[in-house]
Amino acid sequence: HPPVRHYITVSNFWGAFHLVKCVVFGILIVVIDLENTFEKIYEVVRRIPRGAVATYGQVALLAGNPRWARVVGYALHVNPDPDGIPCYRVVNRDGRVSPAFAFGGENRQIALLEADGVTVTDGCVDLEQYQWRPQLSD
Repeated sequence: HPPVRHYITVSNFWGAFHLVKCVVFGILIVVIDLENTFEKIYEVVRRIPRGAVATYGQVALLAGNPRWARVVGYALHVNPDPDGIPCYRVVNRDGRVSPAFAFGGENRQIALLEADGVTVTDGCVDLEQYQWRPQLSD
């Protein structure tokens, strides 16, 4: 059977409430604090410099969990600040732009990347040339 997914509200020790994603695998329950996780993702995406791109997996790794690549996609789809969080700079592991780019479709993502100086050929970015390689000081 596939896992059962529920969104629930959980109170932490101080009484604050957070929307979390609860995934039930048999008797194992995995709870992800979406608010905190999304903020970690947004902090990484804010650091991607103009003229560079990062992959979903790269953002996940830098946000603290290499298994969050899909969560990165969810977070970017609900980006609360498109001007401050340049989600268009995130591409898939092959350098391909998203056909479902949340803020205007594939062509809009391509236009934004090209305005940054990133060349997009047939919907794909050359990761050898444009992938962000953060330094410890970034």
